[in-house]
Amino acid sequence: MFPLFDKDCDLVGWIRPGEHVFDTGMNWVAFIANNHAWSPKTGNWLGPVHGLLCLDTSGKPVAWNPKEGVKGSASPARPAKAAKKTTPARPAKPATPARPAKPATPAGGWSSKSFYGWLAQ
Repeated sequence: MFPLFDKDCDLVGWIRPGEHVFDTGMNWVAFIANNHAWSPKTGNWLGPVHGLLCLDTSGKPVAWNPKEGVKGSASPARPAKAAKKTTPARPAKPATPARPAKPATPAGGWSSKSFYGWLAQ
């Protein structure tokens, strides 16, 4: 599990690469299929996931981890709808990570959506 931070370097969630995204309360909030995040509640596409970097549907960063770095991408093509994954077991809450240094603003800027706005799509 790796911590996810927003543009202000606030801890917003946790990611199990290639599998799931959890909020800070360890609630399952997204699943990852074919390098894209999907809402487990609605089945809606949330955007691409590049390793430890979560992007919105326009290719702008929403949540990041210092191991991955921050960069946007061109507007991605909408993928085919993914089959919903089985609800994972609730993981133990990891220790609170140190707050990272604020990264440079990525080319194209940050997403206008907050992490929770991104999840609510």
